[in-house]
Amino acid sequence: MYFMKKIWPVLLCTGLLCIGCTDEENPAATPVPADPVAGLTKISEGYAVGAGIKVQLWSKTSLMTGYNSVRIALIDSAKGSYITDAQVQVMPMMDMGTMKHSAPVENPSGDKAVNSLFQCQMIFIMSSMGGTWTADVTVLNKGTGASGKASLAFAVADPAVPCMRSITAKNDSAKLFVSFLQPSAPKLGVNDCEITIHRKASMMSFPADSGYTVVVTPEMPSMGHGSPNNVNPTHVGNGHYQGKVNFTMSGDWRINLDIYKNGAVVDTTMYFDITL
Repeated sequence: MYFMKKIWPVLLCTGLLCIGCTDEENPAATPVPADPVAGLTKISEGYAVGAGIKVQLWSKTSLMTGYNSVRIALIDSAKGSYITDAQVQVMPMMDMGTMKHSAPVENPSGDKAVNSLFQCQMIFIMSSMGGTWTADVTVLNKGTGASGKASLAFAVADPAVPCMRSITAKNDSAKLFVSFLQPSAPKLGVNDCEITIHRKASMMSFPADSGYTVVVTPEMPSMGHGSPNNVNPTHVGNGHYQGKVNFTMSGDWRINLDIYKNGAVVDTTMYFDITL
């Protein structure tokens, strides 16, 4: 009985301490928000004057000629917090000194950020060896109504293996830019195949074009054979064409693409090389 009288106050205090210790007072138990730019590299940043927004350009890899998927972060200059409800428009621009031109671009599809970032795709048609690349990013903060524009400078390099080719159409002399997206990590067997086709309408306009027929023919030049069970890419939206290619063995492959429009030959010299 004497022991219980002595130990009871200790047990009572311990219980009260446990009850009073919540997750909010225990930093280790409070979830830490995921960093939206984890695993990405910051390519460039600038300020949208008049909007009070810092604009950052992020990517998983350095920028190359061809199709690039990038992320745009909008940060409130005063609060340091991400702005996730905004209209974002991007205009790539190449300054060659004596002339300027733009490039194909796929702007964010909506006004809501995904994981605090706005996704955008830019198709660079030449490297920085020919001049200086920038992206004019126009933003409208829907929360405040403030708008502004930032100009972001960056470098674009040529990849070791080309993933974008330009051609002049045989049927109508249109200037076309064909980008190779998939397979980006090729494997034995059937792989998804995806390309984009953009047409030069002017120095500042490169719209996606849906009006082509594409025939895909993989071959292994060193072995003198192709492969069965391929599916020709067809248009699925916004200039994207999707199909299937089959790799029957490891080694160097060439994906030949013949392009037609309304039955007329556009080009039969297009190809992209892949090694697996």
